[in-house]
Amino acid sequence: MRPEPRAPLVEPPAPRPLTGENPLLGAKLYVDPDTSAAQGALRLRASDPASAGILERIARQPQGAWIGDWNHDVFRAVDHVARRAAADQAVPVIIAYNLPYRDAAAAAEGVCHSCGGLSSEEAYRRWIRDFHAGIGGRRVVVVLEPDALAGIDTLPAAARTERLFLVNDAIRVLRQNPDTALYIDAGNPAWVAAEQMAEILKQAGIEHAHGFSLNVSNYETTEKCLEYGRKLSALTAGKHFVIDTSRNGAGPYLEAKNDYESWCNPPGRKLGAAPTVNTGEPLADAFLWLKHPGESDGECAGGPRAGVWWPEMALQLAR
Repeated sequence: MRPEPRAPLVEPPAPRPLTGENPLLGAKLYVDPDTSAAQGALRLRASDPASAGILERIARQPQGAWIGDWNHDVFRAVDHVARRAAADQAVPVIIAYNLPYRDAAAAAEGVCHSCGGLSSEEAYRRWIRDFHAGIGGRRVVVVLEPDALAGIDTLPAAARTERLFLVNDAIRVLRQNPDTALYIDAGNPAWVAAEQMAEILKQAGIEHAHGFSLNVSNYETTEKCLEYGRKLSALTAGKHFVIDTSRNGAGPYLEAKNDYESWCNPPGRKLGAAPTVNTGEPLADAFLWLKHPGESDGECAGGPRAGVWWPEMALQLAR
């Protein structure tokens, strides 16, 4: 049942101290049986069994659940994911993606396919409290606001201040559940220098989060992300990190004529390392598939709008 009221707008208590250990140790990552890849495999099973088999391989991997302004009831959306994962005795990965001025860095370049987000500080504060209420006391991984901090310099001064406040507030809210492993997004190695990114993370409250996430929806190699992550960790009192490896098997598209071509449905990319909490790197808590392989980056290179399933891209990545 939906609790009433769900999330009163009150100041959260100070977060509990962190141990510095890997909160994902031993976790079984949740596999959603209803991903676009799973549904695509079902549609192709009779007419194209070879392609269906490829999509089934993608569907068998744990993938992130994105929650944003397309979810009309954030509490129910998060509760649905957390409840199904708990029933499977698994840990879901959930991405919170709804800050005001979302994807402002791309908007500044005039090519924003994922712009949106909530309209005010108060709306986001209520939204993140409903997000937290949906988790309840269950064990989850939350990746907080991809690109929000790496692209913060594209915002006017007042909006930058608001964003830092909202990320700090979100961390305090989400950390009220001791079983939420929380990673603030820190962009990718090709975006912001480690020294600058570390200062932004500190202002955003990284000390109260378990760590940071890298390469969300991007194509930088795992090796470069590990190198960058180690630098950031050293600059943030040893914080751990997770890496999105969903599409980085071939690395970035080096033939791109501009930044836009390098990230918007670039050709010739491949799936990266399968999701795992056994990375072989003490500071890297997990390799995750946060972006769903086969979801478009936007209406470029023949793709549909951002976030729409594109089976041809999924098959290209897997082949």
